[in-house]
Amino acid sequence: MDRTRAIIADDEAPLRRFLRTRLAEAWPELVICAEAGNGDEALALIEQHRPDIAFLDIKMPGLSGMAVAGRIAGACRIVFVTAYDAFAVDAFEKQAVDYLLKPVSTERLEKTVARLKAQLTNGAAVPSEIIEQLVGRLNRRDDCRLNYIRVSHGDGVRLIPADEVIYFKVADKYTLVITKEGESLIRKPIKELVEELDPVQFWQIHRSTIVNSRFIAKVSRSLTGKGMLRLKDRPETLAVSSRYMHLFRQM
Repeated sequence: MDRTRAIIADDEAPLRRFLRTRLAEAWPELVICAEAGNGDEALALIEQHRPDIAFLDIKMPGLSGMAVAGRIAGACRIVFVTAYDAFAVDAFEKQAVDYLLKPVSTERLEKTVARLKAQLTNGAAVPSEIIEQLVGRLNRRDDCRLNYIRVSHGDGVRLIPADEVIYFKVADKYTLVITKEGESLIRKPIKELVEELDPVQFWQIHRSTIVNSRFIAKVSRSLTGKGMLRLKDRPETLAVSSRYMHLFRQM
């Protein structure tokens, strides 16, 4: 009997390795036939290997996981690996589409595996309309994300692309915006930024700090057990509260 095959698509190699390891534990018979580091590669590999399942990160360079899902709807079962917990709606729980919330827990993955095995055994068709609904909802939500940071600049206003921000940190009554070019102050509080920024890319690591995950170099614990985060091309370290250390268990 042919073994079930899957691909994993995520632009972060450590996250792909983490998911592959967890899947090997939860579903030893599953064959991971390919891995992709971006959406375009994922689409090509799905067309090449015709897997039974595709584990897709929502945010990837090139084509997003949403776009890939929209193009392959009906071709294989799709499991989104995402930080968008707001989209864990009933449709995903009741249909062939599922989601795994980062960081992926063993218990949650086991439920996903059980659901997929049951669907594969029963031969249920993949409901493409569910994929279309998900893509539409995620696209609308993505359009509401804060893509530019407005900061005062002389007598005018400067727009800083959110992608260029290394981290945000509370500074008295203001919020400090750190980029490679320097520092700026804005009045928008951390609480509002957390709601408006892309949660896949921007992680709150302390009640006073949000960091751009693309600039994370290393996370460790100090002798006292506190989390310490080092940044790429920056000398300072950032404190990580214990309540947020779970974000780094898979790194």
